[in-house]
Amino acid sequence: MTRMTHTEFPSADRSAFVLAMRRVANSVAVVTTSGRAGCHGATVSAFSSVSADPPMVLVCLRSGSRIAEAVATNGAVCINVLPQDRQDLANRFAGRDDHRVADRFDGVEVEAIPGAAPEIVTATVFSGFVDQTVTAGSHLVFICRVNRVRQGGAAPLAYLDGAYHDVVPQISASSDGAIAEEDTRNG
Repeated sequence: MTRMTHTEFPSADRSAFVLAMRRVANSVAVVTTSGRAGCHGATVSAFSSVSADPPMVLVCLRSGSRIAEAVATNGAVCINVLPQDRQDLANRFAGRDDHRVADRFDGVEVEAIPGAAPEIVTATVFSGFVDQTVTAGSHLVFICRVNRVRQGGAAPLAYLDGAYHDVVPQISASSDGAIAEEDTRNG
């Protein structure tokens, strides 16, 4: 059997790809890091669980961006999944307030743990250290070992088609006609 390299496969049309990805809902998170390169944070939606044994997550950051360079230098990273009432933090760490706020962390309640990245108090957090970095197209994929987690109390803020959304549980009729919450857990 002949193996084809990735350069032999055609790529999807970029515009069609971007439009399709806008139709995929994602939780909104702020990636934070602290260390030799300073304290930095940026809003992302490209992160995922990798493994439970050992606990690992990944986050995709644009190559050459300030946050990617800081994470690569610092090694410490925290994925702060924002609750649905914190669109203000999503906007701030996306840079929408940079013209009027010099420090994105100014006024943001964080838990500062020595040697670790800042944890946003109201967020669900996955804190740890970079284990591997993979270059993938225009981005760096940081695969991180998680050594601390904290569950937030509220449902996560979601992003879909260029706008923020609340996560709303689905309800459905059971076989006996009663309304029951749909089990949305991953299997």
